[in-house]
Order: sequence, then C-alpha cells, then structure tokens
Amino acid sequence: MKYRDRKGNEYEQTTSQDEFLSKMFSSVPGRCFMKLLSAPLISKLSRFFLNSRFSSAFVLRFAERNDIDIFDYENKMYNSFNDFFIRRIKPGRRRIDSEKNIIIAPSDGKASAYEITNSGVFVVKNSVYTVESLLRDTKLAKRFLGGTAFIIRLTPDDYHRYCYCTDGEKSHDREIKGVLHTVNPIINKYIQVYKENCREYCMIRTKELGDVIQMEVGATLVGKISNLHPYGRRIVRKGEEKGYFEFGGSTIILLTEKGKVKADEDILQNTREGFETKILQGEAIARLG
Repeated sequence: MKYRDRKGNEYEQTTSQDEFLSKMFSSVPGRCFMKLLSAPLISKLSRFFLNSRFSSAFVLRFAERNDIDIFDYENKMYNSFNDFFIRRIKPGRRRIDSEKNIIIAPSDGKASAYEITNSGVFVVKNSVYTVESLLRDTKLAKRFLGGTAFIIRLTPDDYHRYCYCTDGEKSHDREIKGVLHTVNPIINKYIQVYKENCREYCMIRTKELGDVIQMEVGATLVGKISNLHPYGRRIVRKGEEKGYFEFGGSTIILLTEKGKVKADEDILQNTREGFETKILQGEAIARLG
C-alpha cells in the first residue's frame, strides 16, 4: 500500500495481511474460501468470541503489532477485545477543525477522492461503481451526479469511533444488507466491495454545503456497525460522535453534490498518483467550492 501524510511524506508498506489476501484472491480455491469467510454468520461467531472476557488476552499483542499508542486512549481495564477496539480517545487527542463551511474527516483512516461523473459513475482502483448501486435509491442518487466521492478506509491501527462530518439536519439511517468482504484495496479488481458489503447511511442537509451522504461500510469480521442516532431527523454538529465499528478494518464513504464543495488538493493529487492520504478525525478534507 502507498500512503502520503498531509505533509507530503511518502510511505509504502506491504503487510502480512496484504500478502495473504493477494495470494488468496489470485486463485479460485482462495477466492471460494474468502467468500465463505465473508458470510455474516462468520462475523457473528467472531463477534461472540471477541466480546468474551477470554479475548482480552489478545489486547496488548494487538496494540504492539499495530503500533497503537495506548497513552492516547482512556485509562481503563478492558473486559474484552471489542471493549478495547471501541475504546475512547482522550480529550484533545483529536482536534475538530472549527472553520466554517468545511467538511471534516469523520474518522481516522486512509482517504481517496474520486469524481462522480454526470452519469453517476466513479472508479475506485479499477472497480467501477455507480452512486445508484451504492445507495440503492435512483432518485437520491441523481442529487450527486457530478459531485465527489470520498473513500476513507480504516485499518486496525485507526481509532474506530466516528463523528458527523458537517453541521446540518440528518435523515434517518438506511441499512442495506450484504456480505462482509475485506475492504483491503488488493481485492478491488476482483470484487466491488462497497456495493456488496453491509452498509448504513444517512443524508445530512446543510445550509451552504448542499446535501452530504455519510455511509458506514462493514468489512470482514466487522459484524456490527453501531450508529447512535439511527431513527428520525435531528440536528447534528460537526465532530459530534455518530457511532463506532467493532473489530476489523472498515470504510466510511462521503458523497457531495456537484459544485458545492471542493476536495482538498493534496487528497485529489495523491489519489490521481495512486496514493491514499493518511488523515485523522477532525481534519478538513473539503471546503465550500
């Protein structure tokens, strides 16, 4: 994987997971095995174990392997692995950009930005998506023709609580059932993960920035997306906690309307050059166009 941080420093990293997935998806038996692993039942069984007190024995090793600085997080005893995974960060460790008329990163992660064509298509790592297939709503999809799709991919080392990306009035959450493929970019040439995986989304109506879709996408061994305000309409504030993912990497997708906002240039340039951009929750990623 190739990343750049917001200062332009470059990182290239191939993990054991990357090598494993590349090997598995390059063969028919491997793809069949990964398809079995993506079944929601497997994630439910995994979650049962990861919520048990026995799983707490893996916390320290996991933190060490993923270079997680425990000092950044609340000081407490964790009763299970998932209790650790959804840990809260200490106040002040993530700064919410308070500048008006910007969209912030709702989570830590590795971000990319893609133009949505006037026909509703955008391309992620050679995988072609339509907004309609993502939302499963033809009428709603038309609002985002010509806009921008932001893909924010979380990996196990990231903070897995997420917030609202802007001020506005949110709709109720819509849940779309699906499977739970890994969201590692390696498999994009084999599977259109973002339209096949379980996902939930809401629309946030803003005064200046237009309508914004904020979508959470589940992944392998992430059997549960926990949103705190799933029902009814409500006024939300930028930086207000929206929910959290349980164990595993996952993804947040933001869709913006044509001509309303412009993605930050470093994210656009990095995406064009094949790099993801390392971001932290609360950083500006787009602003009034």
